[in-house]
Amino acid sequence: MKIKTSEKYEAVVIELKGNVMGGDDTKNFNELLHKLIEEDKKQIIVDLSGVKFMNSSGLGMLIGGLTTIKKANGQLKLACVTEKIESLLIITKLITIFESFDSVDEAAKTFSK
Repeated sequence: MKIKTSEKYEAVVIELKGNVMGGDDTKNFNELLHKLIEEDKKQIIVDLSGVKFMNSSGLGMLIGGLTTIKKANGQLKLACVTEKIESLLIITKLITIFESFDSVDEAAKTFSK
């Protein structure tokens, strides 16, 4: 999995590409979130448009990320969720926990300034 960050509006966009399988990826993702929190950047959008496959460890990584950001009084939203991943979120009922948007722009516009 590759991780790329950029800033859009008032939010940080974390773009994930490839397969999200947990392991070292989870550690890298978590470290990135903690670094962003230290920089007082707590409005996070995770762009999943480039994710081909996600397993339960990948879902766990997203849940952990959501928890980390919420504890810091921030928000984490998902954008560009593919059909495959959306069905995973529906099956696991995680669709009720994550805010999900069709595009990064849509997600970014929902953050309160």
